[in-house]
Amino acid sequence: MSTAARTAHFDRKHTDDLVAFLAASPSPYHAVASAAERLERVGFRRVSETDAWDGGSGGRYLVRGGALIAWYVPENATAATPYRVVGTHTDSPNLRVKPVPDTSSAGWRQVAVEIYGGVPLNTWLDRDLGLSGRLVLRDGTTRLVRLDEPLLRVPQLAIHLDRGVNDGLKLDRQRHLTPIWGIGGTTEGALLEYVAERAGLAAADVTGWDLMAHDVQPPAYLGRDRELLAGPRLDNQLSVHAAAAALAAVAEAGGELPYVPVLAAFDHEETGSESDTGAQSPLLGNVLERSCHARGGTLEDRARALAGTVCLSSDMGHAVHPNYSERHEPGHHPMPNGGPILKVNVNNRYATDGIGRAVFAAACEKAGVPWQTFVSNNAMPCGTTIGPITAARLGITTVDCGIAALSMHSARELCGAEDPHYLASAIKAFLEG
Repeated sequence: MSTAARTAHFDRKHTDDLVAFLAASPSPYHAVASAAERLERVGFRRVSETDAWDGGSGGRYLVRGGALIAWYVPENATAATPYRVVGTHTDSPNLRVKPVPDTSSAGWRQVAVEIYGGVPLNTWLDRDLGLSGRLVLRDGTTRLVRLDEPLLRVPQLAIHLDRGVNDGLKLDRQRHLTPIWGIGGTTEGALLEYVAERAGLAAADVTGWDLMAHDVQPPAYLGRDRELLAGPRLDNQLSVHAAAAALAAVAEAGGELPYVPVLAAFDHEETGSESDTGAQSPLLGNVLERSCHARGGTLEDRARALAGTVCLSSDMGHAVHPNYSERHEPGHHPMPNGGPILKVNVNNRYATDGIGRAVFAAACEKAGVPWQTFVSNNAMPCGTTIGPITAARLGITTVDCGIAALSMHSARELCGAEDPHYLASAIKAFLEG
């Protein structure tokens, strides 16, 4: 359990800003835009992967689809200065629109969707859903689109027609998860025409799209004392927001630092990270190498920098569930508002080892925040993160952490209202070294 005294003061303004971040970020592309906006406020500037990079001090970031890599070069940085990396992911399990979206059945107009990631299917039933994502135009540019209105709904079968529903609900992914959005037969191109029109575009100018459904109910504080936070996409936009806030605070403070702080927010973690914007891509490694070379670095400098680099992989973890406590490891019961959790698995589903534990403990102690440890019950399978991928791909010390939550991967998740600020404080201390 925690070895750090709770001396950091809970700042509800941070959680209020997280609420705004979640509401503005129904898709990975919006999450990237929201994080970039916060970094730009403190002087970060966007760079292109096709341009030459300079080695001067200051903050920079690049965007590739649903991924964002940002870094701050302190004035005292040399080519061999190691990095402190915070790794997160921007995607969440949801329902994504198929290439031919318009369909119908029994007189109802529907939208064909595909299941993205590990979705508890029942949590998407009987919810008012909007649409969000990006449109790709004929000239190759992209346009973000966010329709925060009740457009879609996946209706559950009435109990009168399924008397055994409370004995076990079984949903067919193909037949039972198709949302309705009106009455009538299939009209080819109707959905795209509607979305394009709402985005101020002509449907003929849209040649590609990545669209997904999202719950339009906004995030909210919960409980008698407002000590809990309920909302969509806490896994893992909460970590993206915390890391961006921490990096912005470090950059705004300026001065000399022993490391180059980096934020790596990847897409497609929920489906294995195998994409050009996922943690298994060379994206982060390329950025670190190019940053080193921009400061006059050689291959030897790059090797020295990576040898001293540490990555903090931040992703949501499991709080002990009061109704299913037997599913948890008896000696490790993380609680909301108990501070960040250190995630450990000796079979390398998480990347934490003794060295990583010491780094994490030091960051929490410096920040004055409590911390907890999560280990899976031996009889239960353990999830994984970008941590082991990053450690194996770059050969750098990596530690997995996060905050404790209930209802992970549901359309709406739950965590402690204090923990987002505690996590951001610990990440800031980690980036400062």
